[in-house]
Amino acid sequence: MLIHQISVTEHLNIILKNYIPHHSWERCAIPNTLKIKSGRDLPDIQSTLPDIRINLTRVGVKNVKKLVEVSRPEKRPVIFISNFDVFVDLPGSLKGANLSRNFEVIDEVLQQAIDGDVKEIENLCSVVARKLLDRHEYADRTEVLMNSQFMVKRETPVSHTSCHEVVKVHARAVARRTFREPIVRKSIGAEVTGMTACPCAQDIMKERAMTVLQNLEIPKEKIEAFLGEVPMATHNQRGRGFLCIEIDDDQHVKLEKIIRILKESMSSSIFELLKRGDESYVVLSAHKNPRFVEDCVREIAKKVLAEFKELPGDSLITIKQTNEESIHQHDAYAERQATMAELYVELNGEHP
Repeated sequence: MLIHQISVTEHLNIILKNYIPHHSWERCAIPNTLKIKSGRDLPDIQSTLPDIRINLTRVGVKNVKKLVEVSRPEKRPVIFISNFDVFVDLPGSLKGANLSRNFEVIDEVLQQAIDGDVKEIENLCSVVARKLLDRHEYADRTEVLMNSQFMVKRETPVSHTSCHEVVKVHARAVARRTFREPIVRKSIGAEVTGMTACPCAQDIMKERAMTVLQNLEIPKEKIEAFLGEVPMATHNQRGRGFLCIEIDDDQHVKLEKIIRILKESMSSSIFELLKRGDESYVVLSAHKNPRFVEDCVREIAKKVLAEFKELPGDSLITIKQTNEESIHQHDAYAERQATMAELYVELNGEHP
């Protein structure tokens, strides 16, 4: 049997002839300008030479939305709502990068996480970065960024009421090609919301309370006992603490520890749902533990050294604290970036 192959244009004209009146046919006919030859591959435009031969540092895709499910042994899987940014470098000899490979790698690694082959969220980006080097043979550097929302189950301090909290998770990995195995640096971090109480305003209110109580002829020892149990009023801030730790690929940092350090470094944790006893506990705890924005950053740094003392000295620590003021229209901010070795020297005066 002889099969006659026709062009797309010829096929469309046959269809139009059957449905358009004869006197209108010539006016509506599609010019036969499209020719598709059977058996011919479409050209790979990305691999051609560009008009301007300049290397590009990062080429890729941004805001790739994925639902990330990470299996855990004998526990329910952890679910992250994530945005990915994925990049490779591009030599000046290529017009473009094959971006579809980025999506293929992400989906492949996410399936491995579901199957349990990638066991923790901390390793997800580094696995993607390594596989991108395999798929993009022309690239010397790959970079993966993941910004996620993670729902954490909480329990209030007094009534033990169950509630949830959204934590922002930040992960990044950079892989560089070498003559041997790729060199990978990865980072894991989180942003947690808490509460701070201003020490300065509290001290002012304490001085006023002492003056009033003395004028009422309250004995000094009773004034001191009272103020020791009932902290003075002050203005509060909603604080946003950020901690990120960058390490080599063979090192490991637990996300849960980062979240706990951030919560414990502000005046008090906050909760979505509070009963009356819980509310009293949170307010009292915050006012018994007043902290400036600077105090929060220093407290985080101290806890990082205590919690992650096994990390090598070149591990890079980034700490940020933003306090949204209640009596001002601005926000207070403090930041520190340093290696573990630098922080250790500052706190202890010598190398570990």
